[in-house]
Amino acid sequence: MTDRGWTLSVAETTTGGLISSRIVSVPGSSAFFERGLVPYSATAKTQALGISQSLLKRCGAVSEEVASAMAEAVGRTSHSTLGLAETGIAGPIRGRSPKPLGTSYIALSTPDGVRCECFVFGGDRNEIRVRIAEQALRMTVDYIEDAA
Repeated sequence: MTDRGWTLSVAETTTGGLISSRIVSVPGSSAFFERGLVPYSATAKTQALGISQSLLKRCGAVSEEVASAMAEAVGRTSHSTLGLAETGIAGPIRGRSPKPLGTSYIALSTPDGVRCECFVFGGDRNEIRVRIAEQALRMTVDYIEDAA
């Protein structure tokens, strides 16, 4: 990323900063890591990223549409090359969503557009959070390597 002059910003909910923490643990990450946000609540998603309440109500916070909108927004508002976002259900309580525990949508906004994938991870709350972070970082690295 540094060689290309690319930057990365992250908006994470379920992982609560774990993705950003993993990024900043890499020496030299300050050359490409712009920011990390944890807009956990619906209000935070609206205030920090401009995600519309109507989108949240229509699709649900844990959806492809919201994850994609978050990735686009964090990339756009930070002027970053890549915007990475995730939203999911780590449990142990599922809340109002009919989706199973472990459901996560991970989106990456790139100069080529947004790609979003749905995953269902097993394990307890912390295991799910770690798996989401690992997959989000894997998606990012895969994109960077493929763009070479």
